[in-house]
Amino acid sequence: MPKAGQAATLRSTLRTVNEATNWVSGVAFERGVPREYELRKHTYAELKARGLGAQAAQHVIKKTRDAYTALKANIRAGNLGGPGSKRRARAESKPVTFRPGAAQPYDDRCLSWQYDAETVSIWTTAGRLKNVRFACSPGALKMLREHRKGESDLIERDGEFYLIAVCDVPEAEQYEPEGFIGVDLGIVNIATTSTGYRAAGRGLNRHRKRQLALRKKLQAKGTKSAKRLLRKRSRKEARHTASVNHVISKKIVTAAERTGSGIALENLTGIRNRVRLRKDQRTPLHSWSFHQLAAFIEYKARRAGVPLVYVDPAHTSQQCSACGHIDRRNRRSQATFACRSCGTVMHADDNASHNIGRKGETVWTAGRESRVPATP
Repeated sequence: MPKAGQAATLRSTLRTVNEATNWVSGVAFERGVPREYELRKHTYAELKARGLGAQAAQHVIKKTRDAYTALKANIRAGNLGGPGSKRRARAESKPVTFRPGAAQPYDDRCLSWQYDAETVSIWTTAGRLKNVRFACSPGALKMLREHRKGESDLIERDGEFYLIAVCDVPEAEQYEPEGFIGVDLGIVNIATTSTGYRAAGRGLNRHRKRQLALRKKLQAKGTKSAKRLLRKRSRKEARHTASVNHVISKKIVTAAERTGSGIALENLTGIRNRVRLRKDQRTPLHSWSFHQLAAFIEYKARRAGVPLVYVDPAHTSQQCSACGHIDRRNRRSQATFACRSCGTVMHADDNASHNIGRKGETVWTAGRESRVPATP
């Protein structure tokens, strides 16, 4: 929460360091993305001449090298398409670029925290800024005081400044689970557990449709006030979705911790590339934040000591949880499961969650260390 003059200095600093990072990125691209040490030899002197401090120059070089490492990893994983795809060719044909307000790393030499006063002292291109106020919740302040470690990132977003601090929170000791709670993730129902909890997605899907209709309307209007409102409402949907996912993940992890159970999730990596849908179904699929929900469940489970495993999602919606019979025709509709072998009828998501829970137990048993005493 900087004052007006402090905000101008921080904004100018971010612009300067990101312009310098774009220059370093161009040098790295021309030289075939050399190692960090070699890249430093070609750029460090120029960065110092541009007014960057020694630590800031080092962070600019490291940030550039990390960006190319991430790009290479995305290409290797196929996230930018296969060889010859337009998206991959476009990414490989030009240097990585950074936005003017992109995050800049700060270590303890460049940034110091005063927790009692809730202020920071931070390096800028105009010198050290002291007594810059920050705001956070009491819980976040307690976590900062007890667990902050390593670098923090300064970022400007929608005219506001944020410090993203790394906190090293110790994980609880993992217990031996008494069974597994299967979690079926979906679009109509965001999450359905084998214990009977179901998080309906109707409210979230309606919110997304409203946001999409409003964006279309404002973009078609094209006036200054419409563009200003678009900027104001940017990322509103993402914030709402993250809030919903936090609530759902907390309920699932709390239930598992209370009952001494583990959590089994489907491994849905690459599902968007595997599924073929009609055009009107693509927007809901690509808006589906299953990865974020799984990540929230995972980190909350690790902090609580709850065992978590990922299972193969194959046939979880087609297999009968009562008799094990697998048939595509068992899934009568999106909501109805009716086994053609034993006649069991139940909600399709409930059936899938039971299958996922059973698979979780199998995965956990297969991955455990042997309990057989060693041969003397």
